[in-house]
Amino acid sequence: MLAQEIIRRKRDGQTLAQSEIKDFIRGLTDGSVSEAQGAAFAMAVFFRGMAREEAVGLTLAMRDSGTVLDWQLSGPVMDKHSTGGIGDNVSLMLAPMLAAAGGFVPMISGRGLGHTGGTLDKLDAVPGYATQPGLDLFRRTVAEAGCAIIGQTADLAPADKQLYALRDVTATVESVPLITASILAKKLAAGLHYLVLDVKTGSGAFMPELAEAKKLAESLVAVANGAGMRTTALLTDMDEPLAAAAGNAVEVQNAVDYLTGQRRDDRLHRVTLALGAELLVAAGLHPDAATAEQRLLVTLSSGEAAERFQKMVTLLGGPGDFISRAAHHLPQAPIIRPVHAAESGTVERIDTRQLGLAVIELGGGRRITSDRIDPAVGLTQLAGKGAAVDAATPLALVHARDEAGFARAADIVRAAYHLGMAPPHQSPIVERVGVP
Repeated sequence: MLAQEIIRRKRDGQTLAQSEIKDFIRGLTDGSVSEAQGAAFAMAVFFRGMAREEAVGLTLAMRDSGTVLDWQLSGPVMDKHSTGGIGDNVSLMLAPMLAAAGGFVPMISGRGLGHTGGTLDKLDAVPGYATQPGLDLFRRTVAEAGCAIIGQTADLAPADKQLYALRDVTATVESVPLITASILAKKLAAGLHYLVLDVKTGSGAFMPELAEAKKLAESLVAVANGAGMRTTALLTDMDEPLAAAAGNAVEVQNAVDYLTGQRRDDRLHRVTLALGAELLVAAGLHPDAATAEQRLLVTLSSGEAAERFQKMVTLLGGPGDFISRAAHHLPQAPIIRPVHAAESGTVERIDTRQLGLAVIELGGGRRITSDRIDPAVGLTQLAGKGAAVDAATPLALVHARDEAGFARAADIVRAAYHLGMAPPHQSPIVERVGVP
């Protein structure tokens, strides 16, 4: 069928056959479908939506536009995906924890998007670490370390890159079926058997409203399972930073502290264990969440998870003593200074998105795609909801490159925190989402 006929049918609200979607995506990849037609298709989907089978068809078509990895390993292949937030460095700890618990984790991660940080930007702070290795090194690292956290290669789901670039410039990013297909195509191309989705909601999330976050989570779970990948989802709270650090090098240091037991932020710890337990139970490695969480705790107390992280870093080109000397290897900002509230009080509410923007203002994120990221800058010792702050206890420490950057970030941080005397509203940290 002609591309324009497929566009017309979707524009008019008709349901497309999976074969039509497959032909259209193949054409977008080989050039027989123009960029203008790709943009028109995205706009038609944006306004008309997609039935579940259509979304499954789109996801599979984008998966099949490039290499689909097939792992011949001694254990289940698993991964998690987060929709993004502030202080969300879960991937850095969870991947080696799962590897130490018997799983294999080929984690395809992304860079920062909007106000949220990207796992690859964080790992770029590790000297020598190859976030874009070839497939052979990727396979070797997963086989030997049990996990590898890398970026999307040109071989995996190339149609997703093309369609996303068109969506980015045609105001069609915020479409649940298009978001769903974009996320899942890469995961399916990575050859996963099991996936858990961490869908954020709250003031620091892309989907701040609970109803919208649930809608996205349900779509992702339904389409992923429809495409043959065993998937569950957790809704997690992003009304405050997940870790007490936000930035790149500072979040890597926070992850090392977590793995080695130097510091474990409570909310971060609870979310990490919940996501890991979902995967271990789904893969049949443990009968229930309680025993799965106990196994994950053992990977921490025994040092197994830290060893897996170190092996991954070494195989991908990073320092062989990174875990033991992270502070030596990670870049440090020249200015590290506290920011205090104008008056004493209790943190009642946080505009968490603004904290992400403060990191961008410091140079730790991108305003435009060509911006270079400063890995050293960021925020640490972030106060959480319910914390008492005063002249001795700051809202945060700002890690800045210069005085002007510190001043701008400090103003944003102060404005993001709202103090009061009443106990703050505490949302549930984790909620499970089933298949609708």
